[in-house]
Amino acid sequence: MEKQKAKAILEAILFTMGESVEIDRLASVIEEDNKTTKEILEEMAQEYQNSDRGIELTTLDNAVQLCTKGDYYEYLIKIAKTPKKFVLTETLLETLSIIAYKQPVTRLEIEKVRGVSCDHAVNRLLEFDLITEVGRLDAPGRPLLFGTTEQFLRSFGVKSLEDLPELNPVQIEEFKMQAESEIEMQLDI
Repeated sequence: MEKQKAKAILEAILFTMGESVEIDRLASVIEEDNKTTKEILEEMAQEYQNSDRGIELTTLDNAVQLCTKGDYYEYLIKIAKTPKKFVLTETLLETLSIIAYKQPVTRLEIEKVRGVSCDHAVNRLLEFDLITEVGRLDAPGRPLLFGTTEQFLRSFGVKSLEDLPELNPVQIEEFKMQAESEIEMQLDI
């Protein structure tokens, strides 16, 4: 297939879908292998980046999405209603961090790290589409396993979980101390 036609097809698909699409699915549509499709997508990404366009290609793991360039967000606000914003409290952020770094993880494992019940936090994170159920643990009761979503990657500006900052031992000790103080505060109530 002619490269320009392949680019037009990919652009049409990504525009219409409005969400990320796996590269292997795109490759099958344009009848190319994954390597060639990736090269075409990289070329498209460069073209969007180098031209004065309002869109860009974002790669998330093995998928791509057509997105608005961040520089033009303020103009979108003028025309569109303000998107629903969610507030991540300290509790939600702590729970999300545990899930991001330990996934797949059960509620019980999250509660062991935090030292307190996490039902509300997990439910809110599911509602915000930052985490999702990724399966069940092969153990008695078959508890749900949770992991992060593509929305998590987009919200925090990382392209894959490997891009998350590494925790150093001092931070881990601080997290443990904070969790212990939370337990003590709850026991005093």
